[in-house]
Amino acid sequence: MTINYNEVGGEMYQLMTELFPICRSITGNGVRETLNIIKKHIPVTVHEVPSGTQVFDWTVPKEWNITEAYVKNSKGKKIIDFMENNLHVLNYSVPVKKKISLGELKEHLFTLPEYPDWIPYRTSYYKEIWGFCISHNQFIDLKEDEYEVFIDSSLENGCLTYGEYYIKGEKKEEVLISAHVCHPSLCNDNLSGIVLAVFLAKHLSQKSLKYSYRFLFIPGTIGSITWLCLNESNISKIKHGLVAACLGDSGKFTYKKSRQGNAEIDRAVINVLRNSGNDYKIIDFIPFGYDERQYCSPGFNLAVGCLMKTPHGYYQEYHTSADNLVLVRPEYLADSFSIALSVFDILENNKKYINLNPKCEPQLGKRGLYQMMGGQKDKKIKELALLWVLNLSDGNNTLLYISDQSGIEFALIKDVANILLKHDLLKECPE
Repeated sequence: MTINYNEVGGEMYQLMTELFPICRSITGNGVRETLNIIKKHIPVTVHEVPSGTQVFDWTVPKEWNITEAYVKNSKGKKIIDFMENNLHVLNYSVPVKKKISLGELKEHLFTLPEYPDWIPYRTSYYKEIWGFCISHNQFIDLKEDEYEVFIDSSLENGCLTYGEYYIKGEKKEEVLISAHVCHPSLCNDNLSGIVLAVFLAKHLSQKSLKYSYRFLFIPGTIGSITWLCLNESNISKIKHGLVAACLGDSGKFTYKKSRQGNAEIDRAVINVLRNSGNDYKIIDFIPFGYDERQYCSPGFNLAVGCLMKTPHGYYQEYHTSADNLVLVRPEYLADSFSIALSVFDILENNKKYINLNPKCEPQLGKRGLYQMMGGQKDKKIKELALLWVLNLSDGNNTLLYISDQSGIEFALIKDVANILLKHDLLKECPE
């Protein structure tokens, strides 16, 4: 199947543009609206978990929804309007309607003095307060006046909503792909992870797969905790996993390893990035970040890493109104799609073989293997790949190991192994 990556990147960006205006949170109709749009692309199953449900040491919170919010001056002019930008409201603000002084209003305003033109993104999930977020320049320009503040929101018993899509493979063992859906109009964090997961699922659903694949679209932290608690009996099926976040900016790829540190998913991602020809960064696991810290908690210790471009907190637009449709570009999304598919290709094809002619090198020329190697440059690297695969195929080494040892990209090692298999020089080891 030939992939037009430019076309896929454009389609991912189009979906991101459709999702961008929605006010999402860890619960509420924004998540449901997001999942309904995703349903146009993949048949995601929507789960509703009631407020008050105990999930390990946490409790599913009340559901939050909002329809309107503003601040008016004494002349009736809206100087802050949720309808203009949903970041203007402190996410999870309780309802309020009253008139207050400038001094009292300032106690409920959040700004970013270091980036005075941007609106910050702030939340108060577990403390019932209200507030507004504005640019610092607007804050400075506020005049002494009587202000009308209005937030038409609800915080009441409801549900935590998440989406799940399962693709059945030959094996029951699963690859988990997780993206958080709790942020409002923020593109890199994490509409990029959402659209990447959607298009990976669309692509993989059309392929014959060894592993089964499970895609989760969940609220950050409380969503993964909830899913792990409700699915604890099936967690052992998860063999590999990736959390997808911050994958649409121009920065170099960053991979945060699983808690295990040397799991197959860790080695696969590192192998792909090393052979990509581009700069990249590998960081060790730390118990801070996205939902990988829940999947990698000691009671589960799943082989789940986090694939990013510029990590959260390391780009200035993070959690601000500048994390928008200008920051994220289709070509960067396409790069992320390509990298992720290459990782899954390794997982799907990382087999062990036995050399059926182990005593000295077999004569490759009489089998026509040299003639099929192309130009001089291709001939050299393919010859090396053949020799590496033959030498290390003793039944103990995977193709990923051979790729790492040889420094030759996995795709070529895989192709060479298939050629040797067809010429009866290799035999695949049973799993």
